[in-house]
Amino acid sequence: MQLYNKLSAKERAALIQEAGEDRLTLSFYAYAKIGNPHLFRNYLFIAWDQMEVLGRIYVAHEGINAQLSVPAKRFNEFKEFLDSIYFLENVRLNIAIEHDLMSFLKLKVKVRKKIVADGLNDETFDVRNKGVHVDAPTFNQLLEDPNTILVDMRNHYESEIGHFKGAITPDVDTFRDSLDIIEEDLKDHKEDKNLVMYCTGGIRCEKASAYYKHKGFKNVFQLEGGIIEYARQVENMKLENKFIGKNFVFDHRRSERITPEVIASCHQCGKPCDTHVNCANEACHLLFIQCDECAAAMDNCCSTNCKEINALPYEEQKALRKGIPNSNKIFKKGRSEVLKYKQ
Repeated sequence: MQLYNKLSAKERAALIQEAGEDRLTLSFYAYAKIGNPHLFRNYLFIAWDQMEVLGRIYVAHEGINAQLSVPAKRFNEFKEFLDSIYFLENVRLNIAIEHDLMSFLKLKVKVRKKIVADGLNDETFDVRNKGVHVDAPTFNQLLEDPNTILVDMRNHYESEIGHFKGAITPDVDTFRDSLDIIEEDLKDHKEDKNLVMYCTGGIRCEKASAYYKHKGFKNVFQLEGGIIEYARQVENMKLENKFIGKNFVFDHRRSERITPEVIASCHQCGKPCDTHVNCANEACHLLFIQCDECAAAMDNCCSTNCKEINALPYEEQKALRKGIPNSNKIFKKGRSEVLKYKQ
């Protein structure tokens, strides 16, 4: 029974390129009580491996969070499989605005403690007691209401390249950081304001909306399907687009352009730019915003030190890393003392 990837990312990329067949990038999530996440994980891997589905999937007792690349010709088969699982029948599938054959190159189904890390240990909190889901037209109407407070539930590096006009964008590194900060900042408006939230595809807002209802907020709303579905509805319904810039996504594309505006700056020179890259130095791998000119001058690295290391022969780079724990920057997103325009 195969429960692992037989092909490397490089081998898989070559096969996808050779096949030249369309693939769909999509995501979905569902909060549900899963009794045996490990057994469910194995069930998913076996089925999806046979369908040539690739992606990153987290399974926990509280549900599933999936970001996938599915062969277009097998989409109906994939959808029928989802519908055969009682809590995934007719689940919302957020289809990407921009598709990329290489958005995912492996199938990774991992068991986690939670599908969205929240740092909460409150057994009385029920994530299923969520806020009101609203579509794009209703969302736009709510934003026109002076009693509405709009909150971005994403992290700083996501909202930096794109967000809704007038939104509160907490300067946080993780979702768990934002929960208490937002509650404290809005504690005086639990009953007199509309608390409206959004995120990439809806999964973080789903948990946040339930959390704030649990904390006593009376009028809690979330953008159904997140930015991904909002962009689709705005286009199809010819609505005013209140989002500006790019939507950060968690695959090889890193972002989808929603509107032409560039609202971020290169972290090295400060010129307008909203292209996220990872430092070419494998020991660093810092995610940051870098323009084409800086990429050329710095050999796709975040600092002079990383540039010098990256210029060494590969074996020398490996020797330098031997016995040294990974730099914290590998897990950092756009924050480093070496970045002049983003500390």
